[in-house]
Amino acid sequence: MLTFRKALLIALFLVTCIYLFQTSHSTDKSKYAHESLEDASGLSYNKDGPKITKPGSKEAFSTGLSSTSQNSLADPKGSQVTLTNSGKTLLERLQYQYPYDPEGKFPAYIWQTWKAGPGEAGFEEKLRPMEASWSELHPGFVHEVINDATSAKLIRYLYASVPEVVDAYNALPVPVLKADFFRYLILLARGGIYSDIDTTALKTATDWLPKSVPPSSVGLIVGIEADPDRPDWHDWYSRRIQFCQWTIQAKVGHPVLRKIVAQITEETLRLKKVGKLEKGKMDISIVEFTGPARWTDCVFAYFNDPNYFKMEKGGKNITWEAFASQSTSKRVGDVVVLPITSFSPGVQQMGAKEVDDPMAYVKHDFEGETPSHLASPNAEWLIANNSQAAGKLLGSMSSRSLNPMTGQYCSGLQSRNLFRIRLTDTNLCHPPEV
Repeated sequence: MLTFRKALLIALFLVTCIYLFQTSHSTDKSKYAHESLEDASGLSYNKDGPKITKPGSKEAFSTGLSSTSQNSLADPKGSQVTLTNSGKTLLERLQYQYPYDPEGKFPAYIWQTWKAGPGEAGFEEKLRPMEASWSELHPGFVHEVINDATSAKLIRYLYASVPEVVDAYNALPVPVLKADFFRYLILLARGGIYSDIDTTALKTATDWLPKSVPPSSVGLIVGIEADPDRPDWHDWYSRRIQFCQWTIQAKVGHPVLRKIVAQITEETLRLKKVGKLEKGKMDISIVEFTGPARWTDCVFAYFNDPNYFKMEKGGKNITWEAFASQSTSKRVGDVVVLPITSFSPGVQQMGAKEVDDPMAYVKHDFEGETPSHLASPNAEWLIANNSQAAGKLLGSMSSRSLNPMTGQYCSGLQSRNLFRIRLTDTNLCHPPEV
């Protein structure tokens, strides 16, 4: 017979179980201490801190994304306040809108953008084999090629509750700026793979991680774009080690994506406020504004952020030196850095190997419009694989002025069967010795 005392004890037990369940699921998974930086030779940093791997994980990818379209926050007094008037910083609101689960699965999405989609008249035939390579190697993925008109609508839908992000995207005056910003925005909100339309998939993304690294322990995969081991590297590149952003894989809400979206949004609105958000008036180059320079800075800032990494007392920061002359994958916490061969095979410099190398995953053909990383106040070189690509890029650049800090585009120069186009602030073109 169920007495009053027994019923009371059962009720207390159930309430306690519910409380413990809720508290155990209320922690912020995006704040944790990463474990180490590792490569095949055993290089490691910051060994203290809990592991974030999920050893029993069998699946690396998933198309099942839970909806995060809420636009209000719970007030302690029980009332509801919107994200825009919550008093939270932009970073905090982005974190709330798209929280990061480091142990979640990589969404099985492939995102690409172009002026027109594959089913439209403006989609060039030469791009079709490249676009098709992604679908062929990823049959279980959702592959979307978003045209310019759809991009704006998609950003407005995904970031309706963070309106300054939408305002910043719409205000950008140059298509290449919007293309750069879009890749960060779509990966922050939906995750998956972003890759430029003029890239060819050489291997399935399920092979990008070493077998020894569980996908449940990784939230971001980046590749090295440039590793110029020369004293005058700053004359040719923006950073000593530069991470490419023509191909990125990420989970929803990754802190690096959150940071770069916040930075670009705030910088855009600053330029708009002072009347400099126009071609010919901007006081920042494209490469520093939305391109690989800013992307590289955000990745390194994350590696050295004590909010995410447990720093050893007296330990050194992780800098470019940890990735110089890298020939295999390295892991820093939940980020895997791939060598230059992985996303830049066949460029025949900086240690990059050929497209048939086991570490070659994506080939970039530079068939699109002027790459953002060329618009730099420093002299930089575009490396094209053939004279036709070099001539096309030279022709498109010579009729455009992307930035007041940009000088002349010099003619293509051939060296070791590669064509180089230099962006310089003088009338002289001197190719680097390679």
